[in-house]
Amino acid sequence: MWDWHYVWEILPKLLTVVPITIAVTLAGFIIASVLGMPLALARRSRSRWISLPITAIADFIRKTPLIIQLYVIVFVFPEMIGVTLSPFIAGVIGLGIHYSTYMSEVYRSGIEAVPKGQWEASTALNFSKAKTWFRIILPQSIPPTIPVMGNYLIVMFKETPVLSAITLVELLMTAKELGSSSFRYLEEFTLVGIIFFALSYPSALLVRALEKRMQGRERSAATK
Repeated sequence: MWDWHYVWEILPKLLTVVPITIAVTLAGFIIASVLGMPLALARRSRSRWISLPITAIADFIRKTPLIIQLYVIVFVFPEMIGVTLSPFIAGVIGLGIHYSTYMSEVYRSGIEAVPKGQWEASTALNFSKAKTWFRIILPQSIPPTIPVMGNYLIVMFKETPVLSAITLVELLMTAKELGSSSFRYLEEFTLVGIIFFALSYPSALLVRALEKRMQGRERSAATK
């Protein structure tokens, strides 16, 4: 049966690890966002020696389970390079690398959505490649992708319970430890679900509002 007294006893313990869960999500998101752009550019490279291997690696990472990649980082890398990573660092790297492949697709779709006339205009104005990318292409391609990136941030946050498999003390791991000491799991796992919902739902509403705002800007720009 549900025990409210027990709920108020364990709730502070669960809330103390929420910052860890948020921190690993944000750090992983930063890595994914930074790595995603060079991956997108490499996949668009005219050289097959660059585009094909990068595409194959990205597809392999995206189509294999995140938990296996985490195990490789935690257990295989120490044998190969002799460096042992903390669960937090391993989780950040795992999330960042895994979702950088998804971010690359987001960036690539944004770049390909830029009208060809913009590329032709930069060529006609004799812009260098660097100036074309930083002054023309990226300022137009990145803003429309922000809502999609926000959705991936939420997905990454909801993916953090997987990190309990590498002993990162986040929400799910804490709930398991509390349950193993009290032999109760109903309250722990229910509270974890409520906390994830309480943090994810407002974020989803914010992303949805941002997406509508971006669409409104596009419609207003199209009518001018």
